[in-house]
Amino acid sequence: MKILVSACLLGEDVRYDGNNSSIAFNPKVSFSLKELFMDILCENEIYSFCPEVSGGLPIPRIPAEIVKRDKPFIVQNQNGEDVTINFLLGAKKALDLCKEENIKVALLKANSPSCGNIKIYDGTFSKNLIDSEGLTAKLLKENGIEIFNENQLKELQKYIKTNK
Repeated sequence: MKILVSACLLGEDVRYDGNNSSIAFNPKVSFSLKELFMDILCENEIYSFCPEVSGGLPIPRIPAEIVKRDKPFIVQNQNGEDVTINFLLGAKKALDLCKEENIKVALLKANSPSCGNIKIYDGTFSKNLIDSEGLTAKLLKENGIEIFNENQLKELQKYIKTNK
């Protein structure tokens, strides 16, 4: 199965702080979940993607959060600069890749203003999480792509097995 995966989860240093969110090398992730992640990578066709970098933002970059969650969306960085167009462009490029390659499932970074599928930061830069979606996750979901995050590997594995 073809799976779009957040580049940071694969160990690519694309996060806002210049680091990654590697599942394989994260000491907080159990060995059994690392093994499950590696099984998913090895048994499927993986497409690495970072919507924020693809949307033109640098590495590292100033942290950004969604400050207005309905249209017209507003995404600002911590300095108050509007980076909405970068987030929207990255989301569109992710969708384009999924359409081009017929990708029907994505494993995205939890809590991200781009990739979060269940919770994201509230737009106040206070580390407060709220129930909402990042812009890429939202666009992909609206277009029929199943979204999972790194805390849902077992659910992803079940989805893969039932949809092969």
